[in-house]
Amino acid sequence: MSARTLKDEERSGHPEAALSRWRRTWPRVRRIALIAFAVAVLTLIGWRAREIDWSAVLGALRALSLTTVAMAAAIAIAAHAAYISYDLLARRYTGHRLSIGRTLAVAGVSFAFNLNLGALVGGVALRYRLYSRFGLDTAVITRIVGFSLLTNWIGYLALAGAAFASGLVELPDDAPVSGAVLRLLGIVMLAVVTIYLAACRWSRQRCWSVRGHAIELPRARIAALQIMASVTHWSLVATVLYVLLQGKVGFVTVLGALLVSSVAGVITHIPAGLGVLEAVFLSLLAGAYPATELLAALLAYRAVFYLGPLLIAGVTYLALELAARRGLRGIGPIVAGRNLASRR
Repeated sequence: MSARTLKDEERSGHPEAALSRWRRTWPRVRRIALIAFAVAVLTLIGWRAREIDWSAVLGALRALSLTTVAMAAAIAIAAHAAYISYDLLARRYTGHRLSIGRTLAVAGVSFAFNLNLGALVGGVALRYRLYSRFGLDTAVITRIVGFSLLTNWIGYLALAGAAFASGLVELPDDAPVSGAVLRLLGIVMLAVVTIYLAACRWSRQRCWSVRGHAIELPRARIAALQIMASVTHWSLVATVLYVLLQGKVGFVTVLGALLVSSVAGVITHIPAGLGVLEAVFLSLLAGAYPATELLAALLAYRAVFYLGPLLIAGVTYLALELAARRGLRGIGPIVAGRNLASRR
């Protein structure tokens, strides 16, 4: 099609030309929207930070009992364990034969670095490096990474959908969305989860190829386990915050604030959601909890859920690298995964 013909079709509103124009425009629109969102969040963070008495925050942090912090730390360990189980499910899904111990170690290191340094470093780069060091080929690792991401977010949709649709998440009067909109969003989320489960159970086509990568729907049993593992993880993370807030805010409200802040952190691409978590909690819990005590609880949360596991992950990473250099490898890429073609 010539340039003149394409321009004539665009003027006449031809559907294919309009679609082509939208495809060229969408990346720019998306980039502008993301930048605008990030600027709005950072502005909110700066505005809130100026109002905080940080000496009072430190005083509230010191006032947290050792028992409370220890309980939160124990629950944080359980939350990390639930997330690490995603890679065990991926092991079953892909059929790779790397040992369970090394699979757990790689997943634990990747998650801790993911939390603190971002998904590209932890969730992707470290997984590829460590799994490949132990003999898994690139195609299998790609399926593991994709499966883990899907597990995390399909469970997120299930839990967020249930929380939002229930109407139990309390919003401040000046919230950007109403309770009705939030309930509708929850229903949509639950619908997506239902469609996913139905596809895993009844879809006749199980495999697709996207950009040279094989994508296979898991069986319904694996899909149900995905949702259970992810819902458990997100629920435990919310429980860490609930314990540190000493039960003074309803659990569903804490869960709702966590779910909103997690999406905001992903959109802004700020490592560890630094400042985003605090801004969202301050906005959603305004008036329900003193700001100084809220920030003290969030600082303690970062210590037990982010920084503590990162220290352990750093040591574990060095041990994994040492094991790989000594030649303690898995059984290799030849038997690293099931042959999809033979299962169709």
